[in-house]
Amino acid sequence: MIAYLNGRLVFKDPTYVIIDVAGIGYQVKISLQTYSKIKDEEQIRLLTFLHIKEDAHTLYGFKEESEKKLFLLLISITGVGPNTGLMILSSLSTEEIEHAILSGDVATIQAVKGIGAKTAQRIILELKDKVGKQGTGETTTPLGFLKTSNKIREEALQALITLGFPKAAAEKNIAQALKKSNGEISLEDLIKASLKTL
Repeated sequence: MIAYLNGRLVFKDPTYVIIDVAGIGYQVKISLQTYSKIKDEEQIRLLTFLHIKEDAHTLYGFKEESEKKLFLLLISITGVGPNTGLMILSSLSTEEIEHAILSGDVATIQAVKGIGAKTAQRIILELKDKVGKQGTGETTTPLGFLKTSNKIREEALQALITLGFPKAAAEKNIAQALKKSNGEISLEDLIKASLKTL
């Protein structure tokens, strides 16, 4: 098991990073939460989870211990795989997920793409006690608002396509999110807003 990677950040995308550790480039899938916390660090340390399937070995990376713990709790639920866990962590902050679980807010969790009513109920039922006990209690600071440019629009589009959304639907949702924000929005918030309407 690879517990963490410590190395040079070679490439950063809203959905994955490449970290050079002693000349070996590790591709690591990340959530929007982790993406927003990485900023432009040259040296980076990510906590990791290695998921092994017959046809693939996939690394998932987290900047904070609280996010990794929540990810591991989420994927312990039947019907929630690592990609769905990452989708939940990209659509909602750690605090929003914990609050939804503790308050029994099925609608918030069900609003995430790929989560049905039964899975949302199962997440709340099975994690209520576990989340209450471990309370991560960390606050997240969103990226500073950036003047929206074509670069941000392109990066958001690429991220949504990587997450499996059709290009046309992604473009439409990005346009709607930009319209609502009057063009003043960070990349992370633009992707989040687009995810909510897809």
